[in-house]
Formats: sequence, structure tokens, C-alpha cells
Amino acid sequence: MIRLTITRTALWGTLWALGIASCGNAFAEETSLHVVSQRHMGTIVRIVADCDSAEEFQKAADSAFARIGEIEQICSDYRNDSEVLILSAQGPTSEPVAVSDDLWKVLSLAMQVNAATDGAFDVTVGPLTREWRRFRRRNQLDEQRIAEAMTGVGAQHLILHPEKQAISLKAGQMRIDLGGIAKGYAIDAALDALTRCGINRALVDAGGDIGATDPPRGELGWKVGIAGLNPKEPPIVVTYLANAAVATSGDAYQFLEHKGKRYSHILDPRTGYGVDHRGTVTVFASNAAQADAWASALSVLGPNGAADALSNQEEVATWMEVLVAEEPITWISPNLGSWLSKHRLREAPSPR
Repeated sequence: MIRLTITRTALWGTLWALGIASCGNAFAEETSLHVVSQRHMGTIVRIVADCDSAEEFQKAADSAFARIGEIEQICSDYRNDSEVLILSAQGPTSEPVAVSDDLWKVLSLAMQVNAATDGAFDVTVGPLTREWRRFRRRNQLDEQRIAEAMTGVGAQHLILHPEKQAISLKAGQMRIDLGGIAKGYAIDAALDALTRCGINRALVDAGGDIGATDPPRGELGWKVGIAGLNPKEPPIVVTYLANAAVATSGDAYQFLEHKGKRYSHILDPRTGYGVDHRGTVTVFASNAAQADAWASALSVLGPNGAADALSNQEEVATWMEVLVAEEPITWISPNLGSWLSKHRLREAPSPR
């Protein structure tokens, strides 16, 4: 639920409008701003850059999209030939299985967030993800199937071997689900590809999760607006972002109601059930992979658990709104103000 203001052209995202509106005379000249979109990872991915050469921009964007495609092939939960599902099918493994650089980096970060959130973020949740997709299609919930799926869930079943860059799976019926982190990792990789091609003022938006490098010339940052529980209302928070990322997680559109109880599509891997409190969580972090993973984790933890989990995370800040007894409650991490100040330019540079 992130609204992004960039230029005058109107584009539409899956959660919030990706508005392109004039930002004043200080903004980079409109002819230097370029936008291109492709469909990847189940969403529309947009690349925006402040660049004088359209040819240079297109070449860099092609490289960035190619990189996203590589990561999708490695991390997809929908492609049976993806590296992560081929790995999952081998559990339990008798010997550690060597993995690619990208899968190693994603799993390493995932395990770090798992430890920092007391298991609220867990990529071994795949068996549950598969069951809950079926539940939502049929509008039915099966407690026995949840119990069976839980036998393959838990970070203790996933062992990393740094000296070999290899993975061991200690349980059968495991299925690694990178849906809570892969999109962010792909955004970071795309930005790296753009930078290697000489595009230093860029933004990548993947279905509302955003990563950015330097802002357009004449701007303090890329202007983003964060929506509350009702995504149709105007943004509650508007700020600028530079060399950082932001991701939002919530249950406004995907949920299941069973016996009078509402379960989000966001699953608590510790219980096997969808989160039963309504809420929206926006996370700011130094990179998109961190923002993506922490947005999922904090959606599970809620305000009470978030305070403890974020106490030692200086590079992660959050704004969240949840319904408590049908009343909206806002919780903001104590470091949000300082984080936003740090990740924007102190003074807008000259447009030229």
C-alpha cells in the first residue's frame, strides 16, 4: 500500500496507484525520466530512472529485468524446475546440497531474520503455504492437514553449511517458500544491475515493494506515500526515500473466514494458522530484501512483538496500523523519524 509520486504519466499498481505527477521546478527535466515495465514474480515490475540517454536506460533496464528473471527461476514457488523446489524435493538429505550464490544469500538472510524474530519469519513454511492456497480456493479449512503440514515446518530442519555453501534438509515433506523475501532480493539485484550499467538515479517497484538508489536531480528523494488499513484513503505518511527500500504487508485483499474467524494469507509458521488480527505493516530498511522479510515477520508479530524484535535493529524501522476490538491502533518504531531523516538527502542538489 505504497503510493509513489514520480512524473506526470499515470501508471497503476496492484495496491496503490503509481502516480506520475509534477514535483515542481526543481525536479529533473521530464525528458530525462524514463519508465519501463515487465511482468515478473507474479506482479508488474517497474523501473524508473533519471537518465539523459533513452538508449542507455533501455540497455540497463534490459539487464535489470534479466537479473530478475534469473532470481525468479531460482526462487519461484510456482515453477517445479526452480532451484529452490528442486532442493526442497530432496529432503531429508543424506549429504549437504551445494546451492547457487543467489539462493545461498537469500537463505542466509532468511535465517538471520528468523532468529531475530523468534521464528515469526520462516522460509520452511512452504507446506503450510500450499495448504492455505487450497483452503482459500475452496473456502474451507482443514485442521488435520495443518497438523500434518507442520511436521515439515521449522528452521531447525534447515541447516546452512557456510564452509561448503550448502544446505541440509533434516525433515521429509519440506518445501521452502521464499515468497516473503525473494521479491525484495530481486529488487536489490535489479538496482545493482542498473548501477553497473551507469544508472545511479533509479527506483525499482515490484508490486508496491520499492528499492531506490540516488533520487532524481533536484529532489531530496523519491516521494512515497504510505496507506493505512483502507488502501482507498489518502496516504497517512508521505516521505522521501534515497538509497533505501520500503515494503508493505497486509491482509486487505487475501484472507479466509472460518467459523466466524478471519485468517490472513500471512501465515504464522509457529502455529500453522493465518494471522487473525487485521493490519498493515510498512517497513523501511537499507535494502529491499530486508524490508520484504521484516514486513512479513512484523505482520505476524504485531505491535507487541515488534517492539522486542526491533530493539537491536537500527537499520529497520516500521509504521503499522492494526485493528484491536475493531479500533485502529497505530504503532511506530522509536527509530522511524531518525531513519527517515538518514535516508534522504539533506539538501536537494541542483537539477543540473
